[in-house]
Amino acid sequence: MEIVILAVVIAVVLVGAVGALVVGGRRKKQLPPSERPSATPTITTPPAEPRVGDEAETPRDESRRTIEEVDLPTADAPEAPPAEAEPAPAAPEVEVPEPTEGRLVRLRARLARSQNALGKGLLTLLSREHLDEDTWEEIEDTLLTADVGVVPTQELVERLRERVRVLGTRTPQELRTLLREELLKLVATDAPRAVKTDNGLETPAVVMVVGVNGTGKTTTTGKLARVLVADGKSVVLGAADTFRAAAADQLQTWGERVGARTVRGPEGGDPASIAFDAVKEGIAEHADVVLIDTAGRLHTKAGLMDELGKVKRVVEKQAPLDEVLLVLDATTGQNGLVQARVFAEVVNITGIVLTKLDGTAKGGIVVAVQRELGVPVKLIGLGEGPDDLAPFDPEAFVDALIGD
Repeated sequence: MEIVILAVVIAVVLVGAVGALVVGGRRKKQLPPSERPSATPTITTPPAEPRVGDEAETPRDESRRTIEEVDLPTADAPEAPPAEAEPAPAAPEVEVPEPTEGRLVRLRARLARSQNALGKGLLTLLSREHLDEDTWEEIEDTLLTADVGVVPTQELVERLRERVRVLGTRTPQELRTLLREELLKLVATDAPRAVKTDNGLETPAVVMVVGVNGTGKTTTTGKLARVLVADGKSVVLGAADTFRAAAADQLQTWGERVGARTVRGPEGGDPASIAFDAVKEGIAEHADVVLIDTAGRLHTKAGLMDELGKVKRVVEKQAPLDEVLLVLDATTGQNGLVQARVFAEVVNITGIVLTKLDGTAKGGIVVAVQRELGVPVKLIGLGEGPDDLAPFDPEAFVDALIGD
């Protein structure tokens, strides 16, 4: 057994010796020249990154300048000319309003076109050979349709009945004269119709304009400024309607057209403080008249009463309030009387301005509103033009109603 183990050990030693001789002989063999490693290793340059507009290719050889060869700007180089300043906006051109004297007479044709239904209708009915009860009922209906009102209509019909019965035979000219006289009794009042713009004090006359939004209140205020400027008055406008968006811008545009300054505040601001500042500026500038445009919302009657009452009290701390003009849309008819009653409860109305009397308005509203409030119509609007606001002239108005 020991002999076998010894033989195995000898065999293992012999195999290890033979393996070592084989490995040593292989290391002594030389590699061919093409496979020998170089003494200096070759470094391959990575391809350049592609430039703008180039494909991914090796860049071409180009001549390059050093930083010393680049010409830099010197301190003496001329500077770029400064940009021209934008021209300032030109001031609006001040207009010369149309004179107010005889303005209603010039607008008579426009008024007559819209009021023929009343005057011409009455003349036609009165010209019938036999005036029976049916005819008088038609006359009464014509007056009521024209918004004259129930009580004034009854008074007018009774007077016409009596005068026609006394007159007997009626010529067209006699009828026209008769109707003109009776209509004048309805339209005319003893109250002065001129807008009070001279209070005899050192402070300017203060006129507050009230009315529902949509009646043309702010536009009327602007047109009234033109009327006053045409009569040689200097005017300051107070934009106290801070409830309606752009009301102040609208009023300022009207003022700029005739050279009147507008005192305004932020939208939603306190109307009383703006009215106060407007009167204060009017006193400082020795203006003749201060016109104050007020808010016209009616959805909260109590709020409107409080606001207008506050404006009135604050204004009177600076100067007495000479006029309160109520602007009514003549096309609303009897609905306008409801508005008139509400405003009459708030402030002491001294005059009425009827707008849109050139459209589908009915002339009888002049009679109705004067009877309702006991104050005269002082101004009427007869169109969209800037000078279509005219002082009310009862005779010219009646003449336009009945025609020539």
